[in-house]
Amino acid sequence: MRHPYPIREIARQAGLSTATVDRVLHNRGNVRESTIREVREAITALDRQRTQVRIGGRTFMIDIVMQAPERFSTAVREALEAELPSLHPAVVRSRFHFRESCPPGELVGVLDKIAKRGSQGVILKAPDVPEIAAAVGRLVQAGVPVVTLVTDLPLSARRAYIGIDNRAAGATAAYLLQQWLGDRPGNVLTTISRSSFRGEEEREMGFRSAMRLADPKRSVVEVTDSDGLDATQRDLVLEALERDGDIVAVYSMGGGNLATLEAFAALGRPCAVFVAHDLDHDNTRLLRDRRISAVLHHDLRQDVRRACQTVMRAHKALPDDGPALPSAIQVVTPFNLPPDVPPPPSG
Repeated sequence: MRHPYPIREIARQAGLSTATVDRVLHNRGNVRESTIREVREAITALDRQRTQVRIGGRTFMIDIVMQAPERFSTAVREALEAELPSLHPAVVRSRFHFRESCPPGELVGVLDKIAKRGSQGVILKAPDVPEIAAAVGRLVQAGVPVVTLVTDLPLSARRAYIGIDNRAAGATAAYLLQQWLGDRPGNVLTTISRSSFRGEEEREMGFRSAMRLADPKRSVVEVTDSDGLDATQRDLVLEALERDGDIVAVYSMGGGNLATLEAFAALGRPCAVFVAHDLDHDNTRLLRDRRISAVLHHDLRQDVRRACQTVMRAHKALPDDGPALPSAIQVVTPFNLPPDVPPPPSG
């Protein structure tokens, strides 16, 4: 048991004698397993207390930079605001830089401005393009740690990626679609907000690979570069449906799902199976109304909390806990909506 604490301090925390703690720490034998467990728990508690002292009173200004539809950036803002109490005794303040659609150069300008002004950290959702990766490098050189959220920039100097295993998510979507479609003929429409987002690209690769194995005769039709914006999405989906009369199912990787369903309705076409991502307000409503089949969901509040903690670790305010593991993927249907998901707004 490696630790920095005096035996007397561990003994006081565990409620044991110093002689007993000494026997445990130096493997002298003649000690019950329950006593060993009590000493371990005492050391863990002391670690936790030391961490609280270390971050108590510290303020972390974190910039959240995102290119995403408003419905998703709003979900991120709400998740962060809900998680702020869990980050105490540290104080986290945030500046939001949200864009629904913009050229990479605009995001580069935002990142370079942050590097010049200073920040304790950046949480970033951006396309995986060289100029943004270079801007991340300049941030890190300026002493600003960067954490990518939901979609990664693996060739950049970012400190960690927080989010799901997107390839596994795509394969999961393929499995669900094939299970529900069974022997029913027809093609599948995939919708991507923008092909330069690595997360969506990985979902698409995982989906196509799994579909080829499950049903190589079923075609996959792709719609991309709508930025997940409803007006653009509806037009692109209408064009795809008019070109292909055999589309019967949808895997949506990038949102705009209400617009996609409106395109099906405008042509009087049924959508047998619809798998989407994220329990934002739109998808919650559509799921409750049984207009989509399932949502591949991850706990955004947990992800935002982990991203903030990663920034704190970069400043040595929290102990390093090793590489970030992928977030769990939940398959949510109308029957297992999480209890903490609020009803969608009216209107």
